[in-house]
Amino acid sequence: MADPEKKVAKEMTTCDMHTGGEPLRIVTSGYPRPQGKTILEKRRFAERHLDRYRKFLMGEPRGHRDMYGAVLVEPEDPEAADFGVLFLHNRGYSTMCGHAVLALGRYAVDRKLVAPVSPETPLKIHCPCGVVRVFVRYENEKSGSVRFYGVPSFVYQSDVEISVNEELVKVDVVYGGAFYVVVPARAVKCNVEKSRYQDLVNAASSVTEAVKNRVTLQHPEDPDLSYLYGTILTGGTKDEKNFCVFADRQVDRSPTGSGVMARMALLHHRGSVSVDQTKVFSSFAGSVMTGRIVETVKYGPYPAAVVVEVSGNAYYTGSHRFFYEDDDPLKDGFFLDN
Repeated sequence: MADPEKKVAKEMTTCDMHTGGEPLRIVTSGYPRPQGKTILEKRRFAERHLDRYRKFLMGEPRGHRDMYGAVLVEPEDPEAADFGVLFLHNRGYSTMCGHAVLALGRYAVDRKLVAPVSPETPLKIHCPCGVVRVFVRYENEKSGSVRFYGVPSFVYQSDVEISVNEELVKVDVVYGGAFYVVVPARAVKCNVEKSRYQDLVNAASSVTEAVKNRVTLQHPEDPDLSYLYGTILTGGTKDEKNFCVFADRQVDRSPTGSGVMARMALLHHRGSVSVDQTKVFSSFAGSVMTGRIVETVKYGPYPAAVVVEVSGNAYYTGSHRFFYEDDDPLKDGFFLDN
């Protein structure tokens, strides 16, 4: 078999959306078919053989270091999900992305990947972390707000003591389809509403690196899910404010859908939120998502993991036809350091 890494298609097309200000570039043509029986096998294949396509679409000059992407793939089981998805970002391939799921719900209905049903169209998307159930408002032949039920979320370790800038800080490590560190911004001498953007990025990145050196992650089902995705700084006028830094110092403009799952699990663990209670989370950009605990479930060694419903709105921003010239020395794309 010819290695698809050796040659990039000269033309690729995308449909671009955003959820709460966070971009999503959905690949519509030009991306090779990832090989593998499972979604995680397809993810590994993309990482090893198709990475130039990620750099081509996410990196400059076509994108930027905070661009985010999605590639639709066949589900593991057509009876269990309508389609699968691989998520792309500046470092690689994430296991869960709530803002992307919300956008893909509308996209699937509008592109007739599923049959629209009023007043709400159900569908299932197989993400690398598992199958999520999605519900899209559909009235008067128009799609609207979206909600989804995530995979079980749980607190991995609480009150972990780390050193940040030679000061001891207590943080929580939580899973919401991906592992996050959750820490009040004030604990690292920041404020999500008043601190400089770069100071917040530096603080969150320092926390991530400190936890990587302190905590060994082990997902209950698959080692491919056992890595730390990023850090969520909380605080501001309301504690539900978010500043999320993930991957390679990439900043989420939205409240972070998988982060909402993680934060609801942490709030439930602390007794601050109960089943069927709704919380509103906001980002530094001013956008909002809601989280609601649907039920508690046993998940591996965690007797009280939670299934969280995340709700939000996604919007279309445009479509693209990307290509390159053979003699362009930057045709493959690049990322600037942050």
